[in-house]
Amino acid sequence: MSLFAMTEMSEKLVRAAKRLVDAPYWNSGLLRAGAAALTVVLMAIVVAVPLDLLQQTTIAVLAFVVSSKIRKFAWGRGGILIMIGISLLMTLRYLYWRLTTTLEFDTTADFIFGYLLLFAELYGITCLILGYVQTAWPLERQPVMIDQPTTEWPSVDVFIPTYNESLQVVRLSVLAALTMDWPADKLRVYLLDDGRRQEFKEFAETCGAIYLTRDNNRNAKAGNLNEALKRTTGDFVAIFDCDHIPTRSFLQLSMGSFLRDPKLAMVQTPHFFFSPDPFERNLETHGKVPNEGQLFYGLVQDGNDIWNASFFCGSCAVLRRAPLEEIGGVAIETVTEDAHTALKMSRKGYNMAYLAVPQAAGLATENLSSHVGQRIRWARGMAQIFRIDNPLFGPGLTLGQRLCYVNAMLHFFYGLPRLIFLSAPVAYLVFGAQVFTATTSMVLAYALPAIVLASMTNSKIQGNHRHSFWNEVYETVLAWYISMPVLMALLNPKWGKFNVTAKGGKIDEEYYDWKMAVPYVLLLAINGICAIFCVTELIRGSDQPLTALINGVWVIYNTVILAASAYVANEARQIRHTPRIKASFPATVSRQNGRTVICDTANFSSTGLGLKLPANAGIKWEIGERVHVSIFRGDKESVFPGTVQTGGQFVGIQFDDSLTLKQTKELAKMTFGRADMWATEWDKHTDDKPMHSIRNVLRHGLVNLSGLMHSGLRSAFSKRRA
Repeated sequence: MSLFAMTEMSEKLVRAAKRLVDAPYWNSGLLRAGAAALTVVLMAIVVAVPLDLLQQTTIAVLAFVVSSKIRKFAWGRGGILIMIGISLLMTLRYLYWRLTTTLEFDTTADFIFGYLLLFAELYGITCLILGYVQTAWPLERQPVMIDQPTTEWPSVDVFIPTYNESLQVVRLSVLAALTMDWPADKLRVYLLDDGRRQEFKEFAETCGAIYLTRDNNRNAKAGNLNEALKRTTGDFVAIFDCDHIPTRSFLQLSMGSFLRDPKLAMVQTPHFFFSPDPFERNLETHGKVPNEGQLFYGLVQDGNDIWNASFFCGSCAVLRRAPLEEIGGVAIETVTEDAHTALKMSRKGYNMAYLAVPQAAGLATENLSSHVGQRIRWARGMAQIFRIDNPLFGPGLTLGQRLCYVNAMLHFFYGLPRLIFLSAPVAYLVFGAQVFTATTSMVLAYALPAIVLASMTNSKIQGNHRHSFWNEVYETVLAWYISMPVLMALLNPKWGKFNVTAKGGKIDEEYYDWKMAVPYVLLLAINGICAIFCVTELIRGSDQPLTALINGVWVIYNTVILAASAYVANEARQIRHTPRIKASFPATVSRQNGRTVICDTANFSSTGLGLKLPANAGIKWEIGERVHVSIFRGDKESVFPGTVQTGGQFVGIQFDDSLTLKQTKELAKMTFGRADMWATEWDKHTDDKPMHSIRNVLRHGLVNLSGLMHSGLRSAFSKRRA
């Protein structure tokens, strides 16, 4: 069959599928169930039918053309479901062929490397299928407005736990929480200080928060929260990490769902970060490429929500007190106390909700080592839950909840499979192992369609939440570091302890963190050796040139990903404790000469403002000049004293260190606390374009490989001089 004939056939199939998806009779639940059962039977038959090379290639090309046509047009969720079906079909065909045809090994090396690769593939396919279940149809929950009079609104206790963070980081979070729009007699803000610091106590007493501490640090953050639960009485508990600054509308947007559903135990909102994480800062992708957490908070949690399986994430959430106390408080058995708490409440039959509207913002991890440490804790905690309270077993969960929880836990097991994929070419190029007992053409005919169609489908599903190939960089950076903690947690769930993630620091000088980069550099060296073996193999005339060439392409891909990953350890300067946030608000500047200048803000932080003046203003500024800046929200005006730091069309103003507590609270209300402050920035990345994305990753990889070599030579030269 010619390519033209297949394209024409695919267009007919696409039109027929579109009519089928749009048909009104799908409203019948019985019909949907019957169609699902029939689909499973037909797919099983199609998956197992044997095909020769030409037939398999024809099916693969047809599947690719149909998926491409669907991806091109806006079909909504129906089109995505068809793409998922096609992807699953080709993936399961590959898996069936792989298990029944390719595992007859001749040598010990073939056996070891072959089954290691099979293990990694089985893990990847399992996560792919569970990921489709999780994200195929996000709920997209909308806020529920409160229609009761304020006298009937419930009481809310706000918990802000701290341990060793600075008061500079904590101040705005507490002050912003105090300004949330909720009846004053029904809102209490508690500063929970496990550091037992006098300055925190004095600050709380001065600003109107309630200071709570204890004489021990048992069970870390979970213990701190549980102690506060014993000493408070609010109907609901809102929890914020001490660097997360809530907007004024946080409670009004999140509490309405509780008043409608008496069985609702938790509403989680996204974790939004106004500072770049180490990936964004060191690779200079902030605002251009969705960050590591965007997929989870932008899509996965929304997908969990349709299965009533949204997770508690430890901050930016509201919990109903009664269910929380029913399960014995915040879970203390694992170091991911938040997800475990949600699992326990789900087992009791309570509902969980996710509202994808950011209503708080905080600081991202400040360097790569802190970021890795945080992810190690998450991975270890999820492995602990998997070991001691596995969601596949035990009472109270629906099938959908079990699958969502299991996928969340399995996600953190990617370390070893990722390392296997990164070093797999060693098997053939160095040791000569045959990990597939099949011809190269058959491997390509079965494996390539499964990989390409899975990438296309995920690109369509994930859209602007995750750009293609960047997950390879994120996971590669962490793979080495989370592999052993996950394994140890499976063997001994009590191993390890809770660690607090540092926030609010700065990096005075750019430097390369060689200690963190050692695993990536070693893997780069391994792939470099593989490349030499590949070239040698091709030059001397390999018996299997196509196999050698495929492994060579694999090596090149690994090298690009590893180069981008290794350069994340090149820590860029971060000279501000408080990052500047881009935002445009109406403002005026009152000068000492009596003149008032009308302008707009360009950015803000807790310590100053950037102002954009009209292009024709022609105003001369004196560095150090004293001014008063007014910020407006509607008809509300707040005035702050400051000093001019830079002049021109863009003027930098630094606030006085002597801002009163009232002024600081007003600053939080007029900037960080605006209801739409973070929602307007949420999900604003461009849709994924896989070819553009691979070029982007390739460019970063090549540029960063050059930079890595330069950093290494510079570091070696500096040590030699010293």
